[in-house]
Amino acid sequence: MPAPSPSGPNAASPEVAEIERALTRVTYLGTRTRHHDRLRALADVPLDRAAVALLRQIADCEPMRPGEVAHRLGVEASHVTRTVQQLQRAGYVTRVPDPDDGRAQRIRLTDAGRLAVGRIREAGAGEMQLALAGWRPEELRQLATLFHRMVDDFLAYSAETEGEPGAVAVAGHEEPDK
Repeated sequence: MPAPSPSGPNAASPEVAEIERALTRVTYLGTRTRHHDRLRALADVPLDRAAVALLRQIADCEPMRPGEVAHRLGVEASHVTRTVQQLQRAGYVTRVPDPDDGRAQRIRLTDAGRLAVGRIREAGAGEMQLALAGWRPEELRQLATLFHRMVDDFLAYSAETEGEPGAVAVAGHEEPDK
């Protein structure tokens, strides 16, 4: 049963309210400790959730300054600094000079970091494949296309309303093969 939507000039339509509810459920499922522990075991990558999130972000946009990583993940810079130090000691990331500012550094994945991200993504995709086994390929393509479109629209909206640097630059995606 759809949740009642608030009234007012910025009230969401019932359809958008249902999308928001579904995204909240998906986010919850994807961030549960049990889910992370299962993926970590499948991928054989001994990292906590914060380290995995940071590795994924760097893999998508590397190399990045720690402050930019913190902004994109919505966490304090000190959290990123500690996690980067942990990942650097474990051999997953390295610091490289920022070509735009000689005083600054960027974070880049090492070969071990790229391998770890690949294994994590492979484990996640495998779990998703099993969960969505009853879906037809055309339904999966449509869902992927709509998800990418939604993320692109969120990034564009964020860039417009918050002046988020680089939001539009990472908004692009490749359409799945049809």
